[in-house]
Amino acid sequence: MEYKYLNNIKYPEDLRKLTVEELPDVCGELRDDIVKELSVNPGHLASSLGVTELTVALHYVFNTPEDRIVWDVGHQAYGHKILTGRREVFSTNRKLNGLHPFPCPEESIYDTFTCGHASNSISAALGMAVADHSHNRHVVAVIGDGSMSGGLAFEGLNNVSSSPNDLLIILNDNNMSIDRSVGGMKQYLLSLNTNESYNRWRNNVARWMNSHGLMDDNRKNLVIRLGNALKSALSSQQNIFEGMNIRYFGPLDGHNVKELVRVLRHLKEMKGPKLLHIHTVKGKGYEPAEKAATIWHAPGKFDPETGERLSDDNGSNKPPKYQDVFGETLVELARQNNKIVGVTPAMPTGCSMNKLMEVMPERTFDVGIAEGHAVTFSGGMAKEGLTPYCNIYSAFAQRAYDNIIHDLAIQHLGVVLCFDRAGLVGEDGATHHGTFDMAALRPIPHITICAPMNEHELRRMMYTAQLPNQGPVVIRYPRGRGVMTNWRCPLEAITVGKGRKLSDGDDVAILSIGHIGNNVTQAIDRLKQEIPQLSVAHYDMRYLKPIDTDILNEVGRKYKHVITIEDGARSGGLGSAVLEYFADNNFTPQVIRLGLPTDKFVEHGTIAELQHLVKIDADAVVEAVKRIKNMAS
Repeated sequence: MEYKYLNNIKYPEDLRKLTVEELPDVCGELRDDIVKELSVNPGHLASSLGVTELTVALHYVFNTPEDRIVWDVGHQAYGHKILTGRREVFSTNRKLNGLHPFPCPEESIYDTFTCGHASNSISAALGMAVADHSHNRHVVAVIGDGSMSGGLAFEGLNNVSSSPNDLLIILNDNNMSIDRSVGGMKQYLLSLNTNESYNRWRNNVARWMNSHGLMDDNRKNLVIRLGNALKSALSSQQNIFEGMNIRYFGPLDGHNVKELVRVLRHLKEMKGPKLLHIHTVKGKGYEPAEKAATIWHAPGKFDPETGERLSDDNGSNKPPKYQDVFGETLVELARQNNKIVGVTPAMPTGCSMNKLMEVMPERTFDVGIAEGHAVTFSGGMAKEGLTPYCNIYSAFAQRAYDNIIHDLAIQHLGVVLCFDRAGLVGEDGATHHGTFDMAALRPIPHITICAPMNEHELRRMMYTAQLPNQGPVVIRYPRGRGVMTNWRCPLEAITVGKGRKLSDGDDVAILSIGHIGNNVTQAIDRLKQEIPQLSVAHYDMRYLKPIDTDILNEVGRKYKHVITIEDGARSGGLGSAVLEYFADNNFTPQVIRLGLPTDKFVEHGTIAELQHLVKIDADAVVEAVKRIKNMAS
């Protein structure tokens, strides 16, 4: 599409040739371009619309890429990508071999740091600021979309106040993460303001002391402390950032691009750490997204004129999403067991915890973007007799590794950790794939790890996990739809650590765990047609820990050829566990391990594309069996 300004802006240096008066029109064109592009190439819409003016102002005022802009929660950065040389290829965003879904330093010099997860911008930007000994480079951290609730953000703030630096932190306060932000920080930011008289007094004092040569480091700290005390007297509450010796400015309208430019120019040359607090509206400028920011966080395809959401996947008469089976089953269990509570770190809609939240709000806790806290908070409740179901996306659970060990496993506390989006997740790429959970958690004592092959198995595992004396239980399940339209089944226990033989055979045994076993079923059906004389056995292991040693003994004695398959890291997961057991018990079958690659991150694409790429789809299983047949013949 032809735009008056955007067609002539390839890099930020082109943007800087414009006048400030022209910037509102640039913002309008950029916003329109994002809406039109994402209507046919789905991605994260509302967050990037909300920071359009901020994006333009940052690249207008700062000399990027020499100056560093560190984005927090990279789904805010689509406008940033478009303005930094990638507009012509933005249609490849999130596609196989296309643009990365989030800022990626390997993709562009303008992308200063990886930011698929939340709350890391302040720490990373502070490191960059401290590393710049010449102090010629400006460093800006943009934190928002609820990321200030993450513990790492506060660790960074604490260090900012004690390290010499000129860091600028921009707090993009839109009262949202994906769902509405929660907690004390959200309430604090809503009420925080700056007193005009105070700021005028402080600036006058600083200028007077500078002009008389009186502003050394000791006096500067004295003025900051005195100013904080005065602000407390003038304001209704103490400013937490000023209390940490970080200069605070705002709140400011984050959609007034000309005012943003004026303020950023002023802050750019100011020494010492400072924070600019801006208010924005998630989805700004596109009415459907403004009215329903959660839905329009990542809406899929839509008609940009009418706002009608379009779907390539008609859900009628199709299996439900695993997350919805989790949500519905949790409600059923909670009605049966009044000790059950639900916990989620800022993802109630994404993981379907909102289903319990709607009917039992007093038993559901959204703790904000704080995965470590979610786990330890759940442990505290379990210590006092409750049974928390703590739902965390698998990739985000990596941030709570110590909490799982220190606060759950050592004390053998009965918390059910439900890892949604386990395995390959598709277009969100390397930062979001649930790759490492099985390999990371398998060595930890006292933990049970299981993965359902279908919806019935998920329901049974969820039921079994809340029975007495289970200790911490990890249930991992994938993103997307299951395989059963008739998915409701009785809630009944299964034996912990016991797998299932789904089909018998004499030549090859395939051991799978989790939903990837459905690929094995498809492969065996094909093999029956293509190589009818070959008989292949299939075992659904169900549990990685404790692993079913009866099955392993049977397979180790009977078969010369074994294939393991998992939607997780090949090193340390099911295949490794099987090899270890065979080695320890003197079984010597030849084992082929199918799983996600070692020492390589899987990038982005559709789940089907990625499964084929890393060889865990039905084609790969057929190929592995044929390879075994050829070796045996």
